Amino acid sequence: MAVSTSEPGLPADYAGWLGSLKARIRAARLRAAMAVNAELIALYWRIGRDILERQAAQGWGTKVVERLAADLKREFPELTGFSRANLLYMRAFAEAWPDEAVVQQLVGRLPWGQNIDLITRVKDPETRQWYARAALEQGWSRAVLAQQIGSGLAGRQGQAVTNFDRTLPPAQSDLARQVLKDPYQFGFLALPPDANERVLEAALLERVRDFLLEMGKGFAFCGSQHRLEVGGQEYFVDLLFFHRRLRCLVAVDLKIGAFRPEYAGKMNFYLAALDETEREPGDAPSIGLILCREHNRLVVEYALRGIGSPIGVAEYRTVGAALPDALAEALPTAVEIAASIGDG
Repeated sequence: MAVSTSEPGLPADYAGWLGSLKARIRAARLRAAMAVNAELIALYWRIGRDILERQAAQGWGTKVVERLAADLKREFPELTGFSRANLLYMRAFAEAWPDEAVVQQLVGRLPWGQNIDLITRVKDPETRQWYARAALEQGWSRAVLAQQIGSGLAGRQGQAVTNFDRTLPPAQSDLARQVLKDPYQFGFLALPPDANERVLEAALLERVRDFLLEMGKGFAFCGSQHRLEVGGQEYFVDLLFFHRRLRCLVAVDLKIGAFRPEYAGKMNFYLAALDETEREPGDAPSIGLILCREHNRLVVEYALRGIGSPIGVAEYRTVGAALPDALAEALPTAVEIAASIGDG
């Protein structure tokens, strides 16, 4: 609640000081919560390590873990984290992360629920660490982490076909390559077989939160059907973003069918126009992303070979037309989606 500086007896800078103090208190509470979480995760790891070592040395069975759970529950009735199931998760957690330094620096900063998902749903250690780092860096909730694991994000990230190595400086090229993925998973969409690009665009805008989540951290949505004027003629970019880390505009062209070489020339034209008319001082060169239902990687590589602007090409996946009746009835039709945003 704002405090009026006109109240008698209050210094002129009181409101500003109070606002600063509130921010410091909130930050301290967040740091305290993170410290408590880190201490709890460290405790769980040490308990899990002890169980592992004692099972290996003394041949413990599940009955000992059951007894341990009962004894701890009796001693700490107010705590809910010492069930038999959770003790077994602690054991699996210590087995999955044998290096205590990794626990302290990485997974100890994630909530316990996310750690459970990591150890139960991701078996490969390197892939598990990739998801843990991504969850930490991008602030994913447990639900988002589960969604990204389910969509196989680790295997899709950085897989788009691009010409970035020839059109961008090395540092920018590496980052840009990692920003894009292939394929993009638009499983939140259900498109009929006869859908066109306009319907696809409308459907994505209807679910813009899910769309931005799939695009990834750093993408800021600028608009759809972004107008460009060149030589007195109008042209429209399907979707326009600005990427905060890349510090550049990202133009997205949606295609309902397979990639064609002429799409690269069209995107090259868009990017040249964006750089000439809308690129701000200090911004990096604009990047293009062509999203197609399918592509032939060799054809894409040939098409991009003579292009001077940085362009990536990737496929996208949707639910498709074959949905359970109950779910299909709950989703808007393509006609309804298109009508909801108008024909313009």
